[in-house]
Amino acid sequence: MALRLFPEWHPQDAIQLTWPHADSDWAPTLACIEATLTAMVVAITRYQTVLIAVADTTTRERLAHTFSCLGVSGERLRLVVAAADDTWARDHGPIAVEENGRIVLRDFTFTGWGGKFTAERDNRLSQQLAQQGVFAAPLDANSLVLEGGAIESDGQGTLLTTEACLLNPNRNPHLDRRGVEAELAATLGASRVLWLAHGHLEGDDTDSHIDTLARFCDPHTIAYVHCDDAQDPHYPALAAMRGELEALRQADGTPYRLVALPWPQPCFDPDDGHRLPATYANFLIINGAVLVPTYADAADTRALAALAEAFPGRDIVPIDCRSVIRQHGSLHCLTMQLPRGSLAAAPHSAEGTP
Repeated sequence: MALRLFPEWHPQDAIQLTWPHADSDWAPTLACIEATLTAMVVAITRYQTVLIAVADTTTRERLAHTFSCLGVSGERLRLVVAAADDTWARDHGPIAVEENGRIVLRDFTFTGWGGKFTAERDNRLSQQLAQQGVFAAPLDANSLVLEGGAIESDGQGTLLTTEACLLNPNRNPHLDRRGVEAELAATLGASRVLWLAHGHLEGDDTDSHIDTLARFCDPHTIAYVHCDDAQDPHYPALAAMRGELEALRQADGTPYRLVALPWPQPCFDPDDGHRLPATYANFLIINGAVLVPTYADAADTRALAALAEAFPGRDIVPIDCRSVIRQHGSLHCLTMQLPRGSLAAAPHSAEGTP
C-alpha cells in the first residue's frame, strides 16, 4: 500500500482554526486572543481559505460580519458550528495522508496532552465537521493517541519527533519505541522515525512537541531553536538537541541543512510570573507564505530573516503571538492545514458559510 504523510508545504485547500470561547481557559484574555486570531485570518485569507469551528450561531454571525468589514472574501471563509473545549487545532484536527493516490484524514485520539486537560469535545470535533459535510476526504477514526504538533514530516517517509512526547506513558502506555514506530508506519507511512532525546521549553504543556523545537522547511532543511545564553536554564538541553540534529542523516546519508532560529528574551506570565514558551519554531507554512510568531522582542527581526532564507520565494508574515503563549502554545499550535482536495465545496448561503 502506498502511504505517506503530507508535508506542510504541500498545496493546501485551507487552514483550520478553532475559535476560543468564554467557557474556556481563554476567558480572562478572550479579547486579546480573538484579536490575534483575527489578524491570522486576515493574513491567511490573502492566500487561501480559512475554516473556523465556532461555538454557536451567534459567534458565527458575529465573525462573518467582522471579517466582511475587514474585507475578507466570503469565498475564503468557512464558519461552522462545532463544540470544542479549546483552540489547539494542531492537536485535535485531522492529519492528512495520501493512501493509494487518495486523501484520507486520520482522526487520532486526543486526550488533552495525556489527560492534563478536558478534551472530550475537542476529540469529537473532527467527527462533528465530517458529519456536516465539511471534508471532501474520508475521516478515519483511530484509537492511537497522537497530536499533530508531535510529528514533523518531510513528505518522503521520514518523521521527526521527540521521545519525551511519543514515548511518554501518558500517551500510549502499551507501546514501546518499536510499537510506536510500527503504528506510525501503519497509519502515516513512516519508513524512518528520527527521535530527539533532548529539548524542552518551560511552560510547555505538550511534553516537548516537536513543533516547538525543530521543523522541516523542505526535505533537506530543518529549522531549530538555538539558545545562545549559557545562563538560561534551557541551554544544556537545547545544546544537546543541536548535537542530535547535527548527527541526523537524510535517507541518502547526507546531513541536513540546519537553520538556527534565535532565542527571544524570556517571557513571563503577568499574573503569576511563570515562564511562557516563546519559540520561533512554531511557524506555519501556507500557500505562498510562512506565518511567523513574534513576541515584541529584538530577536523577532533575526527570526524573520532566518526563515526568509529557509523559505525563498514565500512571503514571510509576522504575527504577534504574545496573547497566544499566555495559554502555553503559539501560532502553529492554533492551526491545522488541510491539503488540496480535502475540503468540500461550501454550500451556498448569504454569508458564504454553512
